[in-house]
Amino acid sequence: MKIIIRHVVTAVICSLLLSLILVGVTLTAFSITDWSMIWEQTIYDVSFLASVAGIAVTVGVIVGISTGWYWKVRLHQIDRKLIQMVKGQKVDEEDAYKELDSIQKHMEELQEKIRQQAEHSQRLATERATEREKSLQEIVVQERNRLARELHDSVSQQLFAASMMMSAINDSNPPEDTDIQKQLQMVEKMIHQSQLEMRALLLHLRPVALKGKSLQEGIRELLLELTQKIPIEIDWKVEEFPVDKGVEDQLFRILQEAVSNTLRHAKASTFHIMLIERDDMIILRAVDNGVGFDMNKIKTSSYGLQNMKERAYEIGGTFKVISLPNEGTRLEVKVPVVAKEGETND
Repeated sequence: MKIIIRHVVTAVICSLLLSLILVGVTLTAFSITDWSMIWEQTIYDVSFLASVAGIAVTVGVIVGISTGWYWKVRLHQIDRKLIQMVKGQKVDEEDAYKELDSIQKHMEELQEKIRQQAEHSQRLATERATEREKSLQEIVVQERNRLARELHDSVSQQLFAASMMMSAINDSNPPEDTDIQKQLQMVEKMIHQSQLEMRALLLHLRPVALKGKSLQEGIRELLLELTQKIPIEIDWKVEEFPVDKGVEDQLFRILQEAVSNTLRHAKASTFHIMLIERDDMIILRAVDNGVGFDMNKIKTSSYGLQNMKERAYEIGGTFKVISLPNEGTRLEVKVPVVAKEGETND
């Protein structure tokens, strides 16, 4: 609305100035000697000067509204296309106004540059992922597996045994003192939480590379294993489609980080995973119904969220987290599908 008001004000001022100039030129051309006649002259019982001013203001308002609305529509079209570019969507190829041809051309050039940068980022990520796999030393893999195995066989088993013992004490032979009962129940909850922390730690210790599996196969294998070990309802929707190796590697790491955060912090009872491809975009989404968090407080201090965001940006994608206290957390990663050289979209 402001742009229309500015055009109206500008047009009214210009109309008044033009009217004054025309009146001055007319009076000078006819060599009027008695200038008082200007104030006395009327048009349909309305002062001549008032009539001129009224006509000028009316014309100015009409012209201002017309031009303001004209440019508002065109600027709205540019704004809508810029929003599409920010969201990573394809810009509409509608006929642009002739006066906006240059801007339309620059927007297309900018979108093409962004596409090329995303393609370059994905190519570099693929190359780095391939180099990492080639240069991965077997001793590192063995050490991680050894450490995970020892933690599982010792600490994890002891935690499980302690949890079973505390559960048996609380269920079959609880002490009469209510304070001691509460303390024992608290200890049982702490042991249960420690088990979840241990499982999350073991998840981090595993080699994060997919090792010959597709992204979809790796996700299903990970989630199936979690359903067998974690007391949480897990469901997923994973579609089959080809993904570049570098993109696969980063998306799998992001999912592992999301799962680990949910196990350690969310206290959730349900966890939903979705991996789909829509409109040339790969979408990875993770949703839980846990305790959530205040995004204003955690945004700048969470290493895990920052790590996931950097991984998404590395492959030219976007990363978004929505969370509210006691209302769960929703994480979404969108990565554009970049056509390889020689491929065409039919």
